[in-house]
Amino acid sequence: MNEAQSLQRAIDEPVHLAEYDPAWPARFDTERTRLLERFPAELLDVQHIGSTAIPGMPAKPIIDVMAGVASMAMADALFEPILDHGYVTSVEFNVSLTDRRWFMRHAHGRRTHHLHVVVYDGELWHQRLAFRDALRTDAALATRYAALKRELASRHQADREAYTLAKGDFMRSFVESG
Repeated sequence: MNEAQSLQRAIDEPVHLAEYDPAWPARFDTERTRLLERFPAELLDVQHIGSTAIPGMPAKPIIDVMAGVASMAMADALFEPILDHGYVTSVEFNVSLTDRRWFMRHAHGRRTHHLHVVVYDGELWHQRLAFRDALRTDAALATRYAALKRELASRHQADREAYTLAKGDFMRSFVESG
């Protein structure tokens, strides 16, 4: 499979949840180090977010990385350098985002990493970390979220966007109640 075929397969990859893999934190650490070595001044912090950051949580086996920058102008300035560092993205999708820039790494037709570049210490930064930390510490919340993820993955296996949007409702209800 060539690079173009691998990318297309990764883009079209169905929603599939895997049971928690204790290797996920090490995969994050490797990517964090790789990013900080390349962008030591630009990235103010790099955090592991998403379900692969929650011990015991089923997840799409894609490491979600959140990188904090000083401003959205800095996120935009990093756009091409991040692409040169092994990530791909949709320019059209990123135009629709006001609070972050999104990138993906893939290998062998599968997504391996999602990179969310956001304003460090901004609203989205705090929301994502609060949600991650709540899932790590509140077993009942984590159980409800895991059940929802399984249901949504079954219902939206061929529609990643619908799956993500439906999960977003759960996260928004957490943010609004907190």
